[in-house]
Amino acid sequence: MKETRFTKMHGAGNDFILVNDAEGSFPLHDHIRVAALAARRLGVGSEGVIILQKSAVADFRMVFFNPDGTEADLCGNGTRCAAAFAKAEGMVGKSSMTIETAAGLVDAEVLEGGLVRIWMPEPRDRRYSLSEPVDGREVKGDSITVGVPHFVVESASPVSEDVERTGRALRLAPGFAPDGTNVDFVQFRAPDRAFMRTYERGVEAETGACGTGAAAVAVVAVETRGFSFPVAVRTAGGFNLTVDGYWHDGRATGITLTGPAKKVFSGTIDLDSLDCD
Repeated sequence: MKETRFTKMHGAGNDFILVNDAEGSFPLHDHIRVAALAARRLGVGSEGVIILQKSAVADFRMVFFNPDGTEADLCGNGTRCAAAFAKAEGMVGKSSMTIETAAGLVDAEVLEGGLVRIWMPEPRDRRYSLSEPVDGREVKGDSITVGVPHFVVESASPVSEDVERTGRALRLAPGFAPDGTNVDFVQFRAPDRAFMRTYERGVEAETGACGTGAAAVAVVAVETRGFSFPVAVRTAGGFNLTVDGYWHDGRATGITLTGPAKKVFSGTIDLDSLDCD
């Protein structure tokens, strides 16, 4: 039996399991066991598992797993939690740091008041004014990648949306094949506020918040709806995320994501004892 020490954190309502794996002993390739660790009823329970390891090109390396055991290139709120966790663990001795992720190097800064800011990857793959068929109707939205892909759907009332059903259908829509997309239902509140609910691929359900989604929403708002930075994005869990950036050559650039990152509890678990059947 070898117990693994972990910390549970949440970033604006997104909850994660974080492990300091500086020794490199965590079974990264055992995706079934990772999924069991993230399971709500059989494991610790989370919307993502984050493993922190040594890096040759940054202050540390972050490996992010969805709760189904698949790896994701980036998670905005997870990266913010990873920065706060690394500083608390002594993996970095400063408030500013660079993190190696599957989406590239991400800079982060641990601020006062429990806030963490990260610099997002540059927005790309913009496909605005798309239309996807769902349940006999056309759902219009804007597709953009900010670390991971998002389909931003404007809604007069996100609280009334059937996020599970419509989000799942859009996530698997042919227009986003083969990898699918995350889906954000958004109420834009000009000139600088938005409220969102997100269906996340890999989680395959609605999540309490989505950092990359908030960044995607803000970029869409600035580029297509006349918003100005910074944009305040309210999450389904009732937290606020601030997305800032610059307007240059008709595009949003230099995107940052700032919000709370809080430790919930720490513990140990025997990974071999998890129910992986």
